[in-house]
Amino acid sequence: MAIQDMDRLLDAVRHALKTQDLPTALQLVQQLRSPDQADLLERLDDQEQALILQRLTPEDSADILEEMEDEEAAEVAASIPLDKLADIVEEMEPDEAADLLGDMAPDKARTLLSQLDDAAEIRPLLLHPDDSAGGLMTSEFLLLLGEMTCAAALQAIRQWDPEQDDISYFFVVDENRRLRGVVSLLKLVSCDPVTPVHEIMDPDVISIQAGADQEEAARIMSRYDLLALPVVDESQVIVGVITVDDVLDVLEEEATEDIQRLGGTEPLDQPYLLTSAWELFKKRIGWLMLLFVTGSLTGTVLRFFEDDLSRVVSLSIFIPLLIGTGGNAGSQTTNTIIRALAVGDIDLKDASRTLWHEIRVGVLIGVGMGIFGYIRAILWHVSPGVALTVAIAIFMVVLWATSMGSLLPIIATALKIDPTVVSGPVMSTLVDATGLLIYFSVARLIVLRGL
Repeated sequence: MAIQDMDRLLDAVRHALKTQDLPTALQLVQQLRSPDQADLLERLDDQEQALILQRLTPEDSADILEEMEDEEAAEVAASIPLDKLADIVEEMEPDEAADLLGDMAPDKARTLLSQLDDAAEIRPLLLHPDDSAGGLMTSEFLLLLGEMTCAAALQAIRQWDPEQDDISYFFVVDENRRLRGVVSLLKLVSCDPVTPVHEIMDPDVISIQAGADQEEAARIMSRYDLLALPVVDESQVIVGVITVDDVLDVLEEEATEDIQRLGGTEPLDQPYLLTSAWELFKKRIGWLMLLFVTGSLTGTVLRFFEDDLSRVVSLSIFIPLLIGTGGNAGSQTTNTIIRALAVGDIDLKDASRTLWHEIRVGVLIGVGMGIFGYIRAILWHVSPGVALTVAIAIFMVVLWATSMGSLLPIIATALKIDPTVVSGPVMSTLVDATGLLIYFSVARLIVLRGL
């Protein structure tokens, strides 16, 4: 739906609610698909959201809550009476219901859980952290025994009534629920009815431990093009399944966090418009103070070379050019390396190869930028000595920045630190101070020695 259409529809819903024409408001909402309904409701205030959700069918309300951001869904749920909320949660997929309960006040979550008929499917999911594979999995899955015939397996599938309708393959276990293989629905339909499932299953099945990070689950599913990933415990007993729709949410969440960190801020815990000014202040001020302190190193370097600047004032003209070039070169490298780490193109053992690769790139870029800097300096009518200083300094700063940019993300990863924290403003600030130190050191050797 176009943004303009959504805006017009939102105005119409608000007008209907303002005039207490609830049937019209409900009709306008019901004509949308679930993602669009969630988008529209997120723009209404809590009272309006709760009013609409209570009047929709529990199935429709459940679909909307599943499409909302977790924190937003929890806020809306807090405004709905428990008896009506219980009907809605009953219609949600177990993993989505667990996410909602996990974001609610503990007392209210316990009370709500006690009113659910399917509480046994949700309780195990609440034991795992939200950012783990266990927290991402669903308990709604069908297991097939290896000794079952294809006919018996198909009969079990017919009797199963899942919330999701995009299931294309099933996991095979032994009598102790230990994972043994995977079989597609197509193979089950096309095989001889009396053939045992274990004869047509693929025993080379990929799984993940319940305590693994959700980003690792997303990486595995993306790498091997999986639609579902079984989650197992230490004994290879299957405890849940992660579906591709959940992984898409994780990839979006992780990408959002990385982009926010690239800008030098802590990731937001909820959607931007739901984050108060005070929370945004707390997310940003720490990094700004750190960057301010590290940025003061630039001032320290300038003060140290104050006499040199007073003797050759033209050196100051090229300071912004120099530190800007170094910061940009470093940021380019860190962003490239961070992405390579994220998609698995490189890992920790590739540190030396990565450094050598970027050194060669830095030499090529440094030579090109050095020549360009020399020409620029001559066109500004400075002395050949200053122009040569600028050229050599740019070469050295670019080489230094690309070298640092290649190593810092790998070192951060080795220390279990998100590598995005060393990108963007952080990288630029560090290169600024060291770049000036290189610049004035070269100037002392070339320009200031004879003065």
